[in-house]
Amino acid sequence: MNNDITPATQAATPPPTTPGRGRSALRIAGLMLLTVLLSVGLTIWLVTAYLFPTEFKPVTLNQSEQQQLERKLQRLDTLQHPPGKRQASDGKTALTPERYSEEGASREIALSERELNALLANNTELASRLAIDLADDLASAKLLVPLDPELPLLGGKTLKLTAGVEMRYAEGRPVIILKGISLWGVPLPNAWLGNMKNIDLVQEFGSNQGFWQAFADGVEKIEIAEGKLRIRLKE
Repeated sequence: MNNDITPATQAATPPPTTPGRGRSALRIAGLMLLTVLLSVGLTIWLVTAYLFPTEFKPVTLNQSEQQQLERKLQRLDTLQHPPGKRQASDGKTALTPERYSEEGASREIALSERELNALLANNTELASRLAIDLADDLASAKLLVPLDPELPLLGGKTLKLTAGVEMRYAEGRPVIILKGISLWGVPLPNAWLGNMKNIDLVQEFGSNQGFWQAFADGVEKIEIAEGKLRIRLKE
């Protein structure tokens, strides 16, 4: 009997698996599993933090900023500040009779971005849902909209809307232009917004009797700079 192994038979015989190769395969499989877990975790975090964000943190003014805002509100004669008012026996603010006069009244409203957001925090529940940003000729807003829990798929979740409006004063009239609205960072088509993007709303609708004409007729100046808003009204 011939026990010689032919070259063809020898080539078909698989080489034995070495311990080093086995450990290498396990290491590769472990790295692949770790990559998958990290990718899934990152995806869950992005969906939770970005698509369904939590409430905004309200703006809190420091002592100097708060005092400055108090002086502005006193000049605006709001119900929160007591000139011409007194405390009732139940602790609520009670009005006192006062003769109307426009003498010495300021027709200008000037607020900073932090003051606007602080007013939201102090007076409404919008502080955790709405945040305002002021840049040169541009007012931007972020709005969180909670959805009805009974809605399918997205019930109980929160929609994140962002919007930008150009605001300035030119050629003797205010200019108000909607720059766009985005949902979860995706700009909505102009058709969905009634083709209102990049249109001067005052110029477009100010010639008709209505809100925009009355608005334009009552405004003498609008100025938005980085972090500041200034509006002057006509007599």
